[in-house]
Amino acid sequence: MKLVHKNMVRNGPGSVKIIPEEDDDMWHAYNLISAGDLVQAVTVRKVLRESASGGRDAERVKLKLEIKVEAVDYDKEGSVLRIRGKNIMENEHVKIGQFHTLEVEPQRPFVIKKEIWDSISLDILHQACDPTASADLAVVLMQEGLAHLFLIGRSMTTTQSRIETSIPRKHGPAIAGYESALKKFFENVLQAVLKHVNFKVVHCVVIASPGFTKDQFRDYLLLEAERRALRQIIENKSRLILAHSTSGYKHSLKEVLGVPSIMTLIKDTKAAQEVRALKDFFDMLSNDTARACYGPRHVEVAHERMAIQTLLITDSLFKNADVSTRQKYVNFVESVKNSGGTAHIFSSMHVSGEQLAQLSGIAAILRFPLPDLEDIEM
Repeated sequence: MKLVHKNMVRNGPGSVKIIPEEDDDMWHAYNLISAGDLVQAVTVRKVLRESASGGRDAERVKLKLEIKVEAVDYDKEGSVLRIRGKNIMENEHVKIGQFHTLEVEPQRPFVIKKEIWDSISLDILHQACDPTASADLAVVLMQEGLAHLFLIGRSMTTTQSRIETSIPRKHGPAIAGYESALKKFFENVLQAVLKHVNFKVVHCVVIASPGFTKDQFRDYLLLEAERRALRQIIENKSRLILAHSTSGYKHSLKEVLGVPSIMTLIKDTKAAQEVRALKDFFDMLSNDTARACYGPRHVEVAHERMAIQTLLITDSLFKNADVSTRQKYVNFVESVKNSGGTAHIFSSMHVSGEQLAQLSGIAAILRFPLPDLEDIEM
């Protein structure tokens, strides 16, 4: 995302003009815009005009509108952001107070105005505009004939490519067809890696599959890299890590990222830090129940007693339409940090974030036991 202009005060009012450049930027913008914000953008709307024949023809015109946000929807499949609210800018085609939906797309600039630019908003803006803060882990999940390439960053897991190839059975006269189809499949996966993995940002590429498919693909990858002089593969072959998975589908991400040996190798990535924090929480919940809690009320009481060592919270709680509720969680995160605790903000677009959401979206590992928390109503 490109930051064109900013004029703001930390924890005060201000505005930013930004240009989303990639599909992932739609997700950053979704997290950045809250109910009550003002968004200004150029939009296209159909209007009816008198034709030469006396009839009325529909014509698409560009309009500059500013709306007060009431709802924000993100279509992750189509990477489209829709912002709905009331228009507050005088316009011949859209009256003041009339509802309108702005669609934000890549390469179309827009302005966000907030009454309060809190620490969470500023962090999101920094991550969106800093290329080094984007996806730092790539995972290729494979099985014969099917592969998914995922990029895992600070804010979300994106499916960059799905490769599917029909592969005949490996026996008898069909062996030649099998080998040819497998080679074609591996070539398509190789092209996806070359296209989507930027080793200037990505720390490592985990290749996972059942059986030996992962080993065969890595051998193919390295052989072709030498044959074609693919420097980005040759110079980074030490970053290719093999792992076992039960399938080539997304649900296998959880098991791959949870393997201790893989966790050690990818320990510097944010995704790994989140997975580790969530694992530590569940371990504590099983082994020492009094040192783990979840749910807004229990976590708040634990913080009042200065007991929180690690806070786990999902970003969806900061999307609350009620500004005061959002500000409450922002202040809560800052207060935990100021008290010497660690705070992990989980993305609802990550597998780990989905798990945390099932526990109300907020949980904590405690410095010392608080057995009486169980007696407090959730």
